[in-house]
Amino acid sequence: MVILKDITIINMDKRLESFRRLLDIMDRLRQDCPWDREQTFESLRNNTIEEVYELVDAAAEGDIDGIKKELGDLLLHVVFYSKIGSEMNEFDITDVCEAECEKLIYRHPHVFSNDNAENAEQVTKNWEALKQKEKDRKGGVMSGVPKSLPPIVKSYRIQEKASAIGFDWKNKEDVWEKVKEEISEIEKEIQSQNPDKMEEEFGDLLFSIVNTARLYGVNPETALERCNKKFISRFEYIEEKAKEKGCNIKELSVGQMEDYWQEAKNRKI
Repeated sequence: MVILKDITIINMDKRLESFRRLLDIMDRLRQDCPWDREQTFESLRNNTIEEVYELVDAAAEGDIDGIKKELGDLLLHVVFYSKIGSEMNEFDITDVCEAECEKLIYRHPHVFSNDNAENAEQVTKNWEALKQKEKDRKGGVMSGVPKSLPPIVKSYRIQEKASAIGFDWKNKEDVWEKVKEEISEIEKEIQSQNPDKMEEEFGDLLFSIVNTARLYGVNPETALERCNKKFISRFEYIEEKAKEKGCNIKELSVGQMEDYWQEAKNRKI
């Protein structure tokens, strides 16, 4: 049995009571609420995805209250799926928790046994290696990448998994030659005006850019979202300036819009 030394009995009792209360509420909702009674794994799917993104948004904005709220909503979905599973006599919340506990213990031998891991990178590599050794593991290295992940996130995870088993650039600086190669191939296909090949080469370029970001310790999803927010802020600045002039943004010339863009940039907007 694994014992967490820093948890007092009082705190443990409080947490268990809170979780028990949530389970009881779920039981009541499933019994007495018409909407909750009708839900299935499939019907909950889109709502679950939405809840995950709301949590991600709150985390990105550093909204602590928002993180707490969205974690609660996501926890409700875990309980909801488990409740449906128990009604199907397939699994319940205990099975879910026990399976996760066993997996965490197995994949952290540097914590729960005598193995060593000097840094986070080594932990990641060990994690991927252990996943492949699991008896019930189906498929190869890439089988654990969810099909429904957004493309940029999926690319990043694919590259992480490949790197974890040693398939990676020896020197990260060499990746820039790959980026240049992909740009050259795009230029070639643009000249040929082959839409299908152009799309393929743009995909190769984006994949190599994601890989470059990973190698330099930058999360491409976070970086792109930061750029999105910056663009929106500066564009809204241009719109405000257009209103001050008593006109619509469409009435501004490209030169005027560029001038206002530079103003916004200089003001760190």
